[in-house]
Amino acid sequence: MMEYFVLNNGIKMPKLGYGVYQTPVEETKEAVLNAIEVGYRSIDTAQAYRNEEGVGDAILASKLPREEFFITTKIWISNAGYEKAKKSIDESLKKLKTDYIDLLLIHQPFGDYYGSYRAMEEAVEEGKVRAIGVSNFSPDRFIDLQHFAKIKPAVNQIETHVFQQQKESKKYLQKYGCQIESWGPFAEGKNNIFKNEVLTAIGNHYGKTAAQVALRFLIQSDVVVIPKSVHRDRMEQNFNIFDFALNVEEMKQIEALDEARSLFLDHTDPATVEFFMTLA
Repeated sequence: MMEYFVLNNGIKMPKLGYGVYQTPVEETKEAVLNAIEVGYRSIDTAQAYRNEEGVGDAILASKLPREEFFITTKIWISNAGYEKAKKSIDESLKKLKTDYIDLLLIHQPFGDYYGSYRAMEEAVEEGKVRAIGVSNFSPDRFIDLQHFAKIKPAVNQIETHVFQQQKESKKYLQKYGCQIESWGPFAEGKNNIFKNEVLTAIGNHYGKTAAQVALRFLIQSDVVVIPKSVHRDRMEQNFNIFDFALNVEEMKQIEALDEARSLFLDHTDPATVEFFMTLA
């Protein structure tokens, strides 16, 4: 049975979704259809993933009512700025074959994201988008944007997993009523997460895998998760995390795994920013 977080505008967002980052274009429709059959209704894509069409095709092919789904997409750096963002929103709607997007995020904190955000606010007012937010925004950039925004960001999707629990970011997101959402909930396999002794031992107690324990920890920490897998059995495993709960001691053990640093890239590092500028 799916559980939900309520966003700052009253909209319900599933605690668990299905992500299609790095899912090949030609495999997206089938992968999303499989996920829908398993029970997922929240699907996370992005302009940069180039697979929005596959998501739209799968949702249409499922024959389920559109309102059963929660679709997230993101505006890429090359579409930053008011005019470009506005145009890209219409393109995303077309590719997703839908009249509205449930959650629209600014993908990276670079370029004219203020202009993008104005276009997003307009899209909400026009009924094209239900909720808006950001992704990969550090607390300093988030606080700045939310202060001047007419419609406050509802979500910040950032790298969050047992080794990077984002305690500092969470503190500020909670202060300003913004929901934290994880990308990379399995740290993309780094630090040997699937064989981690703490996660495995706790999992054995419940008949669950280390991966399921990692997801359960995040959900109990009030974090939205969107694990990705093109394998049906993994999709099912990732979905089956609502029939057990970690106790206080187990949560503390997992909290101790936090390294409080990115295992991928630091968005404030000049070299990282220079890399993103090549994609703009």
